[in-house]
Amino acid sequence: MRHLILTALTLLAFNAQAQATQVDIVTSQGTIRVDLNEQAAPKTVANFLRYVDEGFYKDTIFHRVMRGFMIQGGGFTQDMGRKSTHKAVAYEGDNGLANNRGTLAMARTQDPNSATSQFFINQVDNHFLNHGARGGPGYTVFGTVLAGMEVVDEIAASNTHKVGPYENVPSTPVMIESIKRVE
Repeated sequence: MRHLILTALTLLAFNAQAQATQVDIVTSQGTIRVDLNEQAAPKTVANFLRYVDEGFYKDTIFHRVMRGFMIQGGGFTQDMGRKSTHKAVAYEGDNGLANNRGTLAMARTQDPNSATSQFFINQVDNHFLNHGARGGPGYTVFGTVLAGMEVVDEIAASNTHKVGPYENVPSTPVMIESIKRVE
């Protein structure tokens, strides 16, 4: 009986690992591999993967880069043209995940249910962005960087300037060449 239980647990663990979804964010500075947490943020991950599968992120940029904070991308072209998006995804920031260094979270407006395609990668622990940290909603974390934090740090160190109404835009564009599922 004990052998049967151990076998079942091993199969469950293997199955859970096999179902994990990872993506490579291929940038002009290098590749960032991210593990997506479908269990904690199923709607957010499905939304993100829809954009990934459509090739939406090809030739977008990291348009907001703040050293010691985060890098944000996924919504603008190199000429700062805003890309058209799908309907916003429902807020899932109360999922127990924290905006720690190396986590992927959804960018949004003041409305917690306004996240579409833009995401950010936390360069440092940003606990003030967590659900309930300021007495209300935070920012939905839905993934963790597995490899490439040195790329995130390099992007975060970019010199920035203001472009029209947008601040913290890298002076030399940091391209998102593609985001693709890891097979």
